[in-house]
Order: sequence, then C-alpha cells, then structure tokens
Amino acid sequence: MASRFPVHVTLKLDESLPSLRTKSLFCVIETCLRQGKEREGFRLVHYSVQGHHLHLIVEAQSARDLTAGIKGLSVRIARRVNATLGRTGRVFMERYFARVLKTPRQTRAAIAYVLLNARRHASQRGQKLARSWVDPCSSGRFFDGWRGPHSPPADEQPTVAEPRTWLLRVGWHRWRLIRIDEVPGPEP
Repeated sequence: MASRFPVHVTLKLDESLPSLRTKSLFCVIETCLRQGKEREGFRLVHYSVQGHHLHLIVEAQSARDLTAGIKGLSVRIARRVNATLGRTGRVFMERYFARVLKTPRQTRAAIAYVLLNARRHASQRGQKLARSWVDPCSSGRFFDGWRGPHSPPADEQPTVAEPRTWLLRVGWHRWRLIRIDEVPGPEP
C-alpha cells in the first residue's frame, strides 16, 4: 500500500451489541473517533457509524501505520463501549476489511458509500429520507464536497482530519460533487 492511496476500512461489531446509532453509544464512539482521528502516519478522513458496523476512509503512511491506527481506534472504541454497557468481552467480530482506493472514480464512490450509507440502508428497507438529510452518525456534516447548499458547522470541532492525499483532496472531484440525496450502489 503506497501512502498516496486512501483506504476504505470496514469494522464489523458483535451482533449481540445494541445498535451503535443510539444516542449514548454514538456519542461514545464519536468521542473516540475525534480523539483518534490523527496520529503519526494515520488520519481518519471520513466515517459512518451504522447499527453493527463502521465505515472509515483513512490515510496511512504504510501498512504498519494502517494496522496501528485501526487497532488504536478499535481498542479505544471497544473499551469505551464495554464501559458504557457495563460489560466485558469482544466488541469487534473479526479483523478489519480494507480496500485501497487507487483512482478518482473509486475514491468518489467510496466517499459517497461511506457518507450516504444510512441512506442506502434506508432505501433497502423501502424508506425515503428527506432530500437534505445528512446522517448525524457520520462525518457528513463536516464534508465540504456536497453538491448544493451545505455548510460545515462553524462551532463544532471536526471529528475528522483534513485529507492530505491527492485523491481525497482533489482527485475525486473529477467525477462530480456528491448529492446529499444520492443513494450509493453496492460497496465500491
């Protein structure tokens, strides 16, 4: 993995846990993401918290930095989730799944998939969300690549780091900005 390529990471959680999208658990996870968003050789750029999985788009200087960054986030999240629920035991089901994003098109598709994942799941259940709805359990509110009016909150500390790779800063724009009401296709 070259440091110039971002990575789409999926973390699956134990199905016996309650939904991570409950207010109390999401607040815990968001705090963990904010605290672990940037460390040497690793940056969290986008995320989406779903019921029993997380999607992350990260940048890492090396495979070792990717592993260390994901492990650090996973341990932090697992400890805090277990403490919040008053339990012990495994939180994450297995090792993370990572997909290196090598082209502007792949990168754009992955950003849309991650930030609009709740909209995708709602669509699969036959639900239609408001056209301007941005998933509150994602980093979408900090994203400046939406097509149409949307401003990141000025009074809130971002839970994500600024991207440094060309693909996440500029390259993906070659395939157009992302509509807030877009329903992404299968995992890119």
